[in-house]
Amino acid sequence: MIKRMLLALGGLVLLLVAAVAVNTVRQGSRQIDVPAAPPLAVDEKGVADKLSGAIRFKTVSSHDDPQLNVEEFRKLHAYLEQRFPRVHATLKREVVGGLSLLYTWPGSDPKALPILLMAHQDVVPIAPGTEANWKAEPFAGEVKDGFVWGRGAWDDKANLISQLEALEMLVASGFKPRQTIYLASGADEEVGGLRGAAQIVKLLQSRNVKLDFVIDEGLLITDGIMPGLSKPAALIGIAEKGYLSVVMKVPATPGHSSMPPPHGSSAIAMMSAALRRLDDEQLPATIRGVAREMFETVAPEMSGFGRVALSNLWLFGPLVQSQLEKGASTNAMIRTTTALTIVNAGNKDNVIPGMAEATVNFRLLPGDTRDSVMQHVKDKAGNDKFELSALPGSADPSPISPTASSSYQLINRTVRSLFPDVVVAPGLMIAATDSRHFSAISDHIYRFSPVRAKAEDLSRFHGTNERIATTNLAELVRFYHQLLSNTATAPQ
Repeated sequence: MIKRMLLALGGLVLLLVAAVAVNTVRQGSRQIDVPAAPPLAVDEKGVADKLSGAIRFKTVSSHDDPQLNVEEFRKLHAYLEQRFPRVHATLKREVVGGLSLLYTWPGSDPKALPILLMAHQDVVPIAPGTEANWKAEPFAGEVKDGFVWGRGAWDDKANLISQLEALEMLVASGFKPRQTIYLASGADEEVGGLRGAAQIVKLLQSRNVKLDFVIDEGLLITDGIMPGLSKPAALIGIAEKGYLSVVMKVPATPGHSSMPPPHGSSAIAMMSAALRRLDDEQLPATIRGVAREMFETVAPEMSGFGRVALSNLWLFGPLVQSQLEKGASTNAMIRTTTALTIVNAGNKDNVIPGMAEATVNFRLLPGDTRDSVMQHVKDKAGNDKFELSALPGSADPSPISPTASSSYQLINRTVRSLFPDVVVAPGLMIAATDSRHFSAISDHIYRFSPVRAKAEDLSRFHGTNERIATTNLAELVRFYHQLLSNTATAPQ
């Protein structure tokens, strides 16, 4: 009897191993083969010089003060007009919401839906006290060691300058767009985009404009970041997470510290307990939607156990999920994240405060909503005394743009024609971009620019020593030039 049971168990194990092996092998590559793009000579030094000049304008935006650095933005506008004369002679330029720009290049086919390129002008400030840690002055736009250094070199003036350079070259070559081409450049993306991108959307809506597709900043070409993948990965963002900051307030009886209230009943104690529960009992992780499609696309390109596990999530899903939860960036791809960001209580060492306040920031995974997250906070607060409110600027997750669409495949083909060594896959943008405002006028919004990044580069984003390689900058120009060239013949 025992022998028969062991044989049966061994047979089941063999069947399981065979099923895993077969399923792994039959998950063939999803990468498309396309001819190499025609060679395009780009003035690498000239483009670097143009980006260098743009960085020198301190276009730091403010949520509360629309007039902050307004002259710097206007100087940037004049600079762009001077450095890209053909664009400004050919395309219509409008200033929207005070400082944001909208360029229009009419297409030859009135029935073809327009396309929209996006890149914002504003930048985040330098963290106080970190100036001395920069290898180049943050707003000098220094070009050295093969890089353009400074705030905005990566986020997002490189894209703005590259798009304008590509348009300048296309105008010079006599290119005539089939689809109308828009270029939108917000001046307040870093603080929500309500004065810029949102107003551009309203303007286009008033003109009954519907867009074929939108391409904005977002995911990158990463190298050495995804374990088990030897090739660089070009991830095209097909959705972005939602945003919600919840302010929690809890009152209590104030008093003298010599006579503290019963254990756990002070405002600080109640707030501490609630925050501990929110941090310990976060919303569940799950490999679904965008993350699942990304892993299934990347799996055939991987080696070793990584390929086996990602090709058989039906079996190895819990193990893969456990590993993903251990990394900050991968954890953010599979759950609505919880970040405790602000805590305030008390103003004197011997006085028990009558109020404690905290702010908790959530980045919502597609499938969750602001209402469901707010209910989660209420449940974890565990006390009816808590007053909960959402800060302005919250948003549900964006719709998911399809990967089967002609516009996604257009971007896919363009990337593969210029970067044949990369693996192209859909991805989830975990931060917010101006593109989310355009979901009202387009079902196809993609967040990608071919900025190359290794693991050690990620801290430069909004951080110290922001930079971009001059060779990579030229690659950005080629990408936008080829993408727009491809739209001339691409089917709707």
